Amino acid sequence: MESIWLNWFLLIGVFGLAVASPGPDFVIAVRNSVLGSCKAGLLTALGFATGVVIHMAYTLVGLAAIIANSVVLYSILKYVGAAYLFYMGYKSLRSKGFDDSEVTGLRGLKKEISNKRAFLSGFVTNILNPKATLFFLAVFSQFITADTAFSVQFFYASTCVVMTGLWFSIVAVVLTDRRIKNKFLSFSQVIDRLCGGFLIALSLKLALSKA
Repeated sequence: MESIWLNWFLLIGVFGLAVASPGPDFVIAVRNSVLGSCKAGLLTALGFATGVVIHMAYTLVGLAAIIANSVVLYSILKYVGAAYLFYMGYKSLRSKGFDDSEVTGLRGLKKEISNKRAFLSGFVTNILNPKATLFFLAVFSQFITADTAFSVQFFYASTCVVMTGLWFSIVAVVLTDRRIKNKFLSFSQVIDRLCGGFLIALSLKLALSKA
């Protein structure tokens, strides 16, 4: 039971920094919130969260199949996952943060974005992001074993879904407030640095631990 909660806190740390790190989802969240409205941003966040539900479903099913068929293959996957996390950390450390040039170009161009369009833009962007597949496979292969109960797997997956929706909802609210938008965006590089350091440290810990 103790290891379940420890892994959960580690998962929150890894996923929290990763979801906050600027990427395709973040760009769409910025565009819809600034160009449209706070409501459009919130619906976009819901689209992202729905996309994560899909990613979680096929990732957990795939991992279950791998565990059931080959312990060796699963062990290899864990090392590959750790290597991918290291690579992500390295890329994050080299990142220059979020370029807000697109936001600058959108100032004063407010227009109505339909509820359907806002939701679908978030969902499609997330579900078609090829890095998301690798990320979830890499992360969950580190926290799930053959002995992990389905209820625990569901709990971990639900945590990622809720965190995604919550984070991008915060982004939507923040980016429609001009007083704090610029300060918020200026922290993107710091977030990337934190994410990079944490991912590299975790990948090394996992690679050096017993399979």
